[in-house]
Amino acid sequence: MPLPMFLRSLLVATVSSRKWLLVPSIHILNFFAKPERTWLFNLDKNPVLKAIIKKSFYDQFCAGTTPAETRKCVKALKDLGFRGVILTYAQEMVFDHKSGNGYSPGSAAEEAAEEAAGIKIDNIIESWRAGTVGTIDLIEEGDILAIKTSGAGPAVVNAFNKGDLPPQQMLDALNEIGTKCKERNIQIIVDAESQHYQRGIDRVSLEMMRKFNTDGRVVVYNTYQAYLKGTQALLASHLAEAEKDGFTLGLKLVRGAYIASEDRALIHDTKQDTDDNYNGIAQGALRQQLGEYGVSRPFPSLKLFLASHNRDSVISAQRLHKQRIAAGLPTVPVSFAQLHGMSDEVSFTLLAEKGNDGQPPAVFKCSTWGSMGECIGYLMRRAVENRDAVLRTNDEYVALRREAGRRMRSMFGAA
Repeated sequence: MPLPMFLRSLLVATVSSRKWLLVPSIHILNFFAKPERTWLFNLDKNPVLKAIIKKSFYDQFCAGTTPAETRKCVKALKDLGFRGVILTYAQEMVFDHKSGNGYSPGSAAEEAAEEAAGIKIDNIIESWRAGTVGTIDLIEEGDILAIKTSGAGPAVVNAFNKGDLPPQQMLDALNEIGTKCKERNIQIIVDAESQHYQRGIDRVSLEMMRKFNTDGRVVVYNTYQAYLKGTQALLASHLAEAEKDGFTLGLKLVRGAYIASEDRALIHDTKQDTDDNYNGIAQGALRQQLGEYGVSRPFPSLKLFLASHNRDSVISAQRLHKQRIAAGLPTVPVSFAQLHGMSDEVSFTLLAEKGNDGQPPAVFKCSTWGSMGECIGYLMRRAVENRDAVLRTNDEYVALRREAGRRMRSMFGAA
């Protein structure tokens, strides 16, 4: 790991592993995430504030504020040995269940619509479309585009909240994005977001999978959150759709990242319940046995993507996949991902797990790009995630301190 990246990781791990440093940091990020801040507290306008946040938290977890910065970061991640990157354009709407309000961090376009050739154009949808299409140009064949559909603004999220499809302008944008990605052999992950919007997001994802996931090929993955009590039922309904319509289900599995703003009643009561749900779905998919599918009903075509910082979850999944291939047992293709700036030890451990062909598994790093203001909601979720994963962050801190000691001994020994 290059020295600047290592030192930044050590700084962030130090903060993340100490509650008395992390909790105030979360409150500070939450303050900056609120819209309509004055110049003094605007991350995109105050150069001193921007420099402080950018050189610490932003550069640790995000790819860049410009296309040039982002391309450089993408190349650096690939040079570390990862199969590719998952890149997201940061524009989004954040819904706070406690306040009942949704807001868009950063400087999103004005909501006002314009008339063009007699057609009403929603400026926020167009801004999101342009940013997302631009993101495709920052990655290459074999990489993955992740999309946050809430970033397309109020007209879209209001439809999602009702479980409806979004306006036609948004559907046209999604079709354009899907077509471009399929042509360039770039996959798409539709990110999970607040449950306030998720019914509509799931509906859009299904429609995209029906259209693009044909002939056993996956272009689109939907994201399923294992910390939700309803995920098993949701997945069963999507498996039924895949069986009925003959498309391949793209299953990206995460634990979940919206616990700070979500309705707590929707989430499993304990972390162990979430872990059991995650591992049950992951290993069930690898065995081609999920609920009645693979038991009393044929198992539909499915490709699995495991995004997790839990070492036991991903290593056990990789080894199960390898064992089933070696034994000639049915399984599904699987890839893995960890977030940029987090759990590098897990990522590199996975890369060291060779498959039956002697090649490492497909491991990706997931990053986000956009202005400081646009990325602040994402940064806040990373801080909350570190708060809720005390053991993991402490282990990372200990490992980084050990590596710092090794580097110092090597430096003085060489001298």
